[in-house]
Amino acid sequence: MGYAGSISTLRRYLHDLRPEQERERKLTVRFETPAGRQAQADWGYCGRFADAQGRMVPVYAFVMVLGFSRMLYVEFTSSMHLPVLIRWHMHGFEFFGGWTHEVMYDNMKQVRINQQELNPLFVDFAGHYGFAIRTHRVRRPRTKGKVERMVHYVKDNFLNGRTFTDMADLNAQAHHWLMYTANVRIHATTGRRPLDLWHQEGLTALNSVPAYKLCELVPRQAGFDGFVRFGKSRYSLPPEYAGQKVLIGHAENTIVIRANDMIVAEHLAAKKTGDTVVDPAHLEAMWKLSLKTTSPPPPRWQLTFSQQVAATPLTAYQEVAR
Repeated sequence: MGYAGSISTLRRYLHDLRPEQERERKLTVRFETPAGRQAQADWGYCGRFADAQGRMVPVYAFVMVLGFSRMLYVEFTSSMHLPVLIRWHMHGFEFFGGWTHEVMYDNMKQVRINQQELNPLFVDFAGHYGFAIRTHRVRRPRTKGKVERMVHYVKDNFLNGRTFTDMADLNAQAHHWLMYTANVRIHATTGRRPLDLWHQEGLTALNSVPAYKLCELVPRQAGFDGFVRFGKSRYSLPPEYAGQKVLIGHAENTIVIRANDMIVAEHLAAKKTGDTVVDPAHLEAMWKLSLKTTSPPPPRWQLTFSQQVAATPLTAYQEVAR
């Protein structure tokens, strides 16, 4: 329409037209969680940098903070894939010496696939450690304001003005900063050092459950023959899951098959490519089911002798021959 000003000026003008709605949108209720109740976790994008081969790679900070004590953990990575998120959680649990009853996230795809469905692999991880998954309302990041502020704190207080040789050096310096700066400062809200309040958290002990076996699962369609293909080999599964979509993955030397958030089969990985790995119980169940449900097929054609055929005595032919 001929307006030559900047978009930011236009947005400020539009906000001024609705001051009450804008004020209500920004209203935030601050709350303090009791000890051991909640942690908050988030990713922070830190920019792109050239690796040893000259390729530009992104760098992300995984940030986790305990809600009561404000004890902080941070670790850097070039990938936000779900296995990395899970592994960094486990590193955070080791750093804290345990975990809280629940963890708050935004609506990152690694945690929540959509508004109705959580990521089943992350649900499996959370179920193993027994913590509840909480996500904030859409477009309401202030719900997890503690970790939002910590992401900015990491960028401004730790990253700003520093130089790192590689990812290992970045994480080594971050660990030193956590131990000697971030977690021993006087926190502005609590008025206490996070390290001092951390002893009151009462976290679920690290040794209360065995370490989670990380297994990146991929979706596959099981065949109606009771096998699913993975890594160019075939693995059996119970016949009730034949023809269904399942998740399958490699954990150490074990192939894990899941369906409906349950492990339905486990096999030792095939010794060589192209092998077929069978659980005898699966094969026996398949035979029983096929024999029970299979009925003889109808005949494709029929032969009926509806008329009586005359039978001539042999003596009649002998008379003719004379």
